[in-house]
Amino acid sequence: MYIQRKIDSSLIEWMTEKDRKPLLIRGARQIGKTTAIRHLAERFDNFIELNFEFDSEIGKIFESNFDITRICSALEAHVNQRIIPGKTLLFFDEIQVCPRAISSLRYFYEKKPDLHVIATGSLLEFVFEDISDFGVGRIRNMFMHPLSFDEFIMAIGENITLEHAKEATFSNPLTEPVHRKMLELLKNYLIVGGMPAAVSKFAETRSFIEVQKQHQDILTSLKADFGKYKKRVPAARILEVFRSVLNQTGEKFIYTNSQAGLDNKQSKECITLLEMAKLIYRIDACHGNGVPLGGDVKANFSKFLFLDTGLYLTASELDLSEWILDESTAFVNRGKLAEMFVGLELAKNVSPFNDNPLFYWHREERGSNAEVDYIVQFKNKVLPIEVKSGKRGSMKSLNIMMKEKQLSLGIRTSAENFGTIGNVKIIPLYRIGDYNKLLSE
Repeated sequence: MYIQRKIDSSLIEWMTEKDRKPLLIRGARQIGKTTAIRHLAERFDNFIELNFEFDSEIGKIFESNFDITRICSALEAHVNQRIIPGKTLLFFDEIQVCPRAISSLRYFYEKKPDLHVIATGSLLEFVFEDISDFGVGRIRNMFMHPLSFDEFIMAIGENITLEHAKEATFSNPLTEPVHRKMLELLKNYLIVGGMPAAVSKFAETRSFIEVQKQHQDILTSLKADFGKYKKRVPAARILEVFRSVLNQTGEKFIYTNSQAGLDNKQSKECITLLEMAKLIYRIDACHGNGVPLGGDVKANFSKFLFLDTGLYLTASELDLSEWILDESTAFVNRGKLAEMFVGLELAKNVSPFNDNPLFYWHREERGSNAEVDYIVQFKNKVLPIEVKSGKRGSMKSLNIMMKEKQLSLGIRTSAENFGTIGNVKIIPLYRIGDYNKLLSE
């Protein structure tokens, strides 16, 4: 059974564009890139899938030159199928194995603009460093993530509950039974996460034990890739920094906080590699003086989030037996899960055609430190988002920032139902991905 993804509509949008460029889908391993492309292929008369990792002969076709007519003829002969512009979807999988094939994508746009071409692969960012003619302006990039909370809800068949939740507004909050049901589903999502293999297993078995087996397999695969990142950086060093990120998730990252005693330079190099592999998300502190955000980033003030809440819990080797028995409200607010969840939802619920960075606000003054978990851009203004534990909180930092920056609107997100406190809108955690739509309405 195919799990519907938000990226599906963007793929159809790309498919129907008049001035269409070859599409390169980027993201971490095992998040469903290939599956989504195969689903799109059902709309075409003909689908040709070429995997450079499985078939080394394909790469030889790109060795001599970038004559697209010659390349297409050779590919046709290789697979014994015709490549017909407008009717064929040509899919290059694991394209990172053949950097020259990546370089050729720009020439497909110039010489065969009517042909639908999609490419994807693992660890693409590492290959880009060595490609001088990547084809800026001639290739369309799309960024993909693990399943969001809404996608998870649909995957496990709770569509009607989600529909009811999406009808709620600040003036018309959810009924208490639906609110409690959504919190319980959120608890499940935090444990399962959004990796397709784990979600499929949960949809099939409803077993957290079976889900964690999937997590272990995924983590083993991800760690096995460490040796491919950079030959000059030992895989053991990357693993140490990987563990350090897990330990410091949601906190200002201290680069020297690792058991191996790595220095700043060594840790920063490994962090960069983990970012390039799309295993972690960076959250930079910025002053929040205006938009676009990121123009006033504070040096050496960064946090990092791991790719997925489910993988995070399994990788942290936490005993979830007691946690699973918790009330949903208590579980959601255990550890750093709520803040982590919000950051990941903010990253997932934007246009996939942009690789949108995350930011937070931090003020460090004697006797008056303040920190707001996230800041985003909303209608050309800075919008602060504070994540609260439980259903109560003073919002001290949020109020300080709003007063200091003269902001007229802020968000508090927690296990609460919808509401309003002055200029602060309260959005339940499970609807934070819809903040833009909610505020616009």
